[in-house]
Amino acid sequence: MLEVTALRWTLTIGLILGLLALDLGLAAARPHVVKFREAAISSVLYIAVAIVFGLVFAAQVGWDLGAEYFAGYIVEKSLSIDNLFVFVIIMSTFAVPQKYQQKVLIFGIVLALVLRAIFIALGAALLSLFSFMFLIFGLVLIVTAVQLYRHRNVDPDVHDNVLVRVARRSLNVSTDYDGGRMFTRSAGRRAVTPLFIVLLAIGSTDLLFALDSIPAIFGITDEPYIVFTANAFALLGLRALFFLVKGLLDRLVYLSTGLALILAFIGVKLVLHWGHGLDDRVPEISTNLSLGVIAVVLTVTTIASLIRVRLDPTARAHAGSLTGEQPHDPGRTE
Repeated sequence: MLEVTALRWTLTIGLILGLLALDLGLAAARPHVVKFREAAISSVLYIAVAIVFGLVFAAQVGWDLGAEYFAGYIVEKSLSIDNLFVFVIIMSTFAVPQKYQQKVLIFGIVLALVLRAIFIALGAALLSLFSFMFLIFGLVLIVTAVQLYRHRNVDPDVHDNVLVRVARRSLNVSTDYDGGRMFTRSAGRRAVTPLFIVLLAIGSTDLLFALDSIPAIFGITDEPYIVFTANAFALLGLRALFFLVKGLLDRLVYLSTGLALILAFIGVKLVLHWGHGLDDRVPEISTNLSLGVIAVVLTVTTIASLIRVRLDPTARAHAGSLTGEQPHDPGRTE
C-alpha cells in the first residue's frame, strides 16, 4: 500500500486547486471566444504538467505505482474526451452562444471534480470493506461497455434527461440567455434562463460519467491517492481541450468503440482481480499490460477513425448512448 502523508495530500490538493483556479479564474475574468492557438497552448501545458507530476511521482515511489498513475490518467483523459463530446451536443442542442460556453464549462469541470472526489472516497471505502465490490464494479463496466458498443452510433438524447424534463415542467423558463444569467424576469414573473437548464444537463452528465469513470480507474489501481490525482489532472485543462477538439470530435468515428473495448477490458481485469483474491490460480492482468492495451486501443481507434473519414467524408462520430434512444432534433431549444 502507498503511504501518503498529510503533507503530500495537502501539497497535491493545493497544486490542483491552484491550477484549477488559474484556469477557470482567467476564463471567468475575461469571457471571450477561445481561439485554436490559445486552446492548443493551454492543453499542451496542462498535459505537460500531468506528465511531469507522474514522472516525479514515479521517481519517488517506483515505476510500478507510476505506471498505475499513467494508465489511470490515460483512461480518465479518454473518458473526459467522450464527456466533452456530450458537452458539445448539449451546447448545440440548447444553442448556447459562444461567449457563454466558458461559463458552462467552468461549472461542468468544477462539478465533475467534486463528484469524482466524492465517488473516489466512497469507492475506496467500499473496496476496503467488501472485496466483492471488485466483482460488482467489473460487471458494471462490462454491462456499460456492451451497451455503449451496441449504441455506438447514437448520440444521447439531452431533452430526455429527467432533470431537464422536470425543470421544464415545473419552472418558468425564459426564451433568451439574458446576458448569461441563470435567473431573470419574464412577463413580470421570476424565471430561469435556458442557461440554468443547460447547467442541469451538464451536471447530470457529470454524474453519469463519474459513475463510469471511478470503477474504471479502480480497475487500474486501488490506491486512492493515484485515483484522485489521475482524475484531477485529466480534468485540468478540460476547458481549453473543449475548444481545441470540438471541431475534431466529428472525425473520431470509432471513439465510442474504443472506449467500449477499454471499459470491457478493465471490467474483466476487475473480475479477475476479485477471483484471484479467492484463488491464487486465477490469473491477474498486470498494470503494464493494461497500459499497453489501453495505448494500443486508443492509437488504433484514432488512426482507423482518420482513415474512415478520409475514405468517407460524410462519416460522423457519435458519443454513444446507454439506452439507444434516438435524440430529438439538435436544433430544437425547447
